[in-house]
Amino acid sequence: MDDVLATVEVRRRRFTLEEYYRMAEVGILGPEDRVELIEGEIIQMSPIGPRHATCVNALNRRLLQAVGDRAVLSPQNPVRLIPDSEPQPDVVLLRPPEGRYWEHRAEPADAMLVVEVAETSYRYDRHVKLRLYARAGVPEVWIVDLAHALVEVFREPRATGYASEHRVERGGTIAPAALPDAAIVVTEILPPA
Repeated sequence: MDDVLATVEVRRRRFTLEEYYRMAEVGILGPEDRVELIEGEIIQMSPIGPRHATCVNALNRRLLQAVGDRAVLSPQNPVRLIPDSEPQPDVVLLRPPEGRYWEHRAEPADAMLVVEVAETSYRYDRHVKLRLYARAGVPEVWIVDLAHALVEVFREPRATGYASEHRVERGGTIAPAALPDAAIVVTEILPPA
């Protein structure tokens, strides 16, 4: 049997964004399917546990208070990374006005900040999605690492990754580069110590 498997050529069928959208339109993918399109592959997203959900809620509340109407807060909505990827980050700060998104999907040029909350998905967020965001030109990404109680901040996107990265632990503050006065305290978005 191993000889047979060794001679079989396996081909992956990659999907375009249009095919992905069509699958949703015809009901192949439903609202209950937690999936995202990454480099042409439909990837099932990790389940959302209570720590993840609470972190996203805290981020939403604190970012909304900090940025006000200067950004559009978009929680757990997709960002279209052309040509074959549409991840669904946990939080995105988009350029206003909000009304432009009625007919326009969020794209890298719209994003001021993308935030991924990682508990079980850290390696995937850090090594797959982060590279995609950098390549697409997303100016800033935060990865909230719940397992290690810190936030990694990535700026200055390049084709191969981000040129600037640093970690902020409990007690430190972070703010989007686009809105430097919109600081939040890292401790307020992490689970209790």
